[in-house]
Amino acid sequence: MVEFNLTEEQRAIRDLAHEFAQKEIAPVAAEYDVSAKFPWPIVDKAFEVGLMNLNLPEKYGGADLPLLSEMLVTEELCWGCAGIAISITLNQLAALPILIGAEEALKQKYLNRLTREKQLASYCVSEPAAASDVAGIETVAKRYGQEYVISGTKNFISNASVANFYVVFAYTDREKKHKGMSAFIIDREWTGVIPGRKDDKMGQRASDTAQLILDEVKVPIANRIGAEGEGFKIAMKAFDRSRPGVGVSAVGVARRAMEHAVDYAKVRTTFGVPIGSHQAIAFKLADMGMKVAAARHLVWHAAWLYDQGRRNTREASFAKCFAADTCMEVTTEAVQVFGGYGYVREYPVEKLMRDAKVFQIYEGTSEIQRLIIARDMLTG
Repeated sequence: MVEFNLTEEQRAIRDLAHEFAQKEIAPVAAEYDVSAKFPWPIVDKAFEVGLMNLNLPEKYGGADLPLLSEMLVTEELCWGCAGIAISITLNQLAALPILIGAEEALKQKYLNRLTREKQLASYCVSEPAAASDVAGIETVAKRYGQEYVISGTKNFISNASVANFYVVFAYTDREKKHKGMSAFIIDREWTGVIPGRKDDKMGQRASDTAQLILDEVKVPIANRIGAEGEGFKIAMKAFDRSRPGVGVSAVGVARRAMEHAVDYAKVRTTFGVPIGSHQAIAFKLADMGMKVAAARHLVWHAAWLYDQGRRNTREASFAKCFAADTCMEVTTEAVQVFGGYGYVREYPVEKLMRDAKVFQIYEGTSEIQRLIIARDMLTG
C-alpha cells in the first residue's frame, strides 16, 4: 500500500521548522546575503530548539530522525534561506561517514561533541583539481607507526572557517586507486590545520565556504574511520543519504520563488488586469507548481527507500538532479514574472535565483548525476 499521509510527529516537526524559518531566518536572510557573515545567532537558536543534528542517534544526543522526516525539516529551513539552512544542517552531512564506518569509541568521542558542546563539523572531499571526481583527490595520508601524517588542500568546504573538527578523505595507498582511499577525523586545533581563503560566492552567501589546508598534520590511527581503503565506499554510502537532502533543499528554494511569483501575479496589473490572468504568466506558474511537486515526490521516494534499508543510489541521483534543475528553472522564471523588478535586490527573487545555481554543482553536478543514473540503468 502506498501512503502519502505524514504522521503526527512528522507534521509537528515540519511545522516547527517552518515557524522557525518564518520567524528567525526569513526576516534576516537578505542581511546575511549582503554581509556574508556566518549566522551564529540563528545557528545557536536552531540548536536550542532541536533543529540540528537530526540524524544522530539518541544515544549521542541527536533526534534520530529517519531520512524522510529530516527532509521535511530541510525543505522548510531552505524555504527561509538556503545559506543559513546549510549552516544549521551541515553537521548532519559531516556526521554521516562517522555513523557509517567509525568504531563506537570514535562515535562517542566526536558525535557527542556535536550535541553536548554545540560544536560544528565539516565534510572534506572536494579539492582544487577534484570536485565531482572523488577518486581524483590528491591529499595523502602516510602512516608512521601509530599515526598518519596528512597533507593536502581541500576546496569549497562548507563550515571550514568555523568547524571544530573535520572529516577528511585522503589516499593511504594511491596505487590501489579508489580502493586506497581512507577517511579520518581531524581536530581544528592540531598543528598544521589551516582554514584557508574564504570564498566570495554568488549565492548562498550566509553559508561559510573556504579552503582547508593540511600541512603535515599528525593524526592518531584511532582517528581513522573504518579500515584503510574504505574511504571511497564510505563516501559513496554517504551520498545515498545526502543527495536527497540537496534535492529537498532545492525544493525549498524553488517553492519560495514560486510563492513569490504567485503572489506578485495576483497584484501586478498590465492592460487593466492582474498579470496572472495572462496565459503567458499563468502557464509559467502552472509549470512551476508541477515541477516543484514532482521534485518533492522524487526526494520523498529516495528518502523512503533509504529508510526501508533498500538501495537508493539511482533514486538519490534522480532526486538531486531533477530538483536542482527544477530550482534553477523555477527561480529564473520567477525573476521573469517579476520583470525588471525581479532583477533588482529590493525584490526577493533575485537572491533566490543566485542561491539556486549551486544546487546543480555541489555533491556531484547535474551532469555527474546523469552519468550515475545512466550507468545504473545500463548495468542494473
